Amino acid sequence: MKEILIVRLGAMGDIIHSLPGAASLKHSFPAARVTWVIDPKWRPLLEGNGFVDRFIDFHRHDYRSWWKTKRELQATHYDLAVDFQGLIKSAVIGHLARPEKFTGFGSGVIRERAAGLFYSSRIDSTAVHVVDQALDLAAGAGARQLVRHFPLAQGTPESELPSELFVLASPLAGWQSKQWPLEYWEKLAQLVRQRLGMPLVLNGAPGSVPRVPGTLAHESGIAGLIDATRRAALVVGVDSGPLHLAAALGKAGAAIFGPTNPARNGPVGGDFEVFRTPGVETTHRRGTVIDASMLAITPEQVLRALEARIGCHA
Repeated sequence: MKEILIVRLGAMGDIIHSLPGAASLKHSFPAARVTWVIDPKWRPLLEGNGFVDRFIDFHRHDYRSWWKTKRELQATHYDLAVDFQGLIKSAVIGHLARPEKFTGFGSGVIRERAAGLFYSSRIDSTAVHVVDQALDLAAGAGARQLVRHFPLAQGTPESELPSELFVLASPLAGWQSKQWPLEYWEKLAQLVRQRLGMPLVLNGAPGSVPRVPGTLAHESGIAGLIDATRRAALVVGVDSGPLHLAAALGKAGAAIFGPTNPARNGPVGGDFEVFRTPGVETTHRRGTVIDASMLAITPEQVLRALEARIGCHA
């Protein structure tokens, strides 16, 4: 095995959940060169991690990127391609590489069924969590040494952070239904300052961080988020990429879930207490209002989870 192609374009949490599967391929075939096709927005997650040898950028909103990506792919003869995404788009990209073997998910896991038409090998998985599904896919592709490891970049400071211990939170999510009300973050900031003596730092992309009284704003890109997460004493998150980043980095804190199922998408790798309102319906529809189940999870509950972890992890 000389050349391995991985296709996982985005987004942050999905890339992180694919890392153990991708790392298992490199561990199993250490002499192989691993190329990852990725949306360049997410490259800072992986740069310099040691198990990806090169990247091919795919700009999903630029139709011209298809031709550029095709040329780059076909300049190399791939022994194996693995599609960790399971979409028609990602399957077409892998198919364009003309690999000797193209492995993807089977019908039980694949996100768009038609993507399976492009694979030469389809792997079924009965695993519940997406990390375990990725490991099953790697094993089906030939990985003999499975590692539950999240190799991530070191990150780079991008804006000012407190010199004291702080709690980090990323309050935004791709779906509004997965977000926690801003007034809850305000109350949590008061409690964290009163009971733990720490500020609550809200992280987000430049121009996106909500102004919540009692909190500090930290605006950064991916590299800055990684750096801030590594430096945080504790982390609070909703079901979004920054939470999964924190778990992959071995952090501790609280995870607030609403309509999505933490058994499938929950934090892996850290010490997080997961909150979810009992009996809530699981759905992956992109809700445009905060889910009612999120309102039932109180700042006081989250604070208790942080208090239980501060002595062990700060």
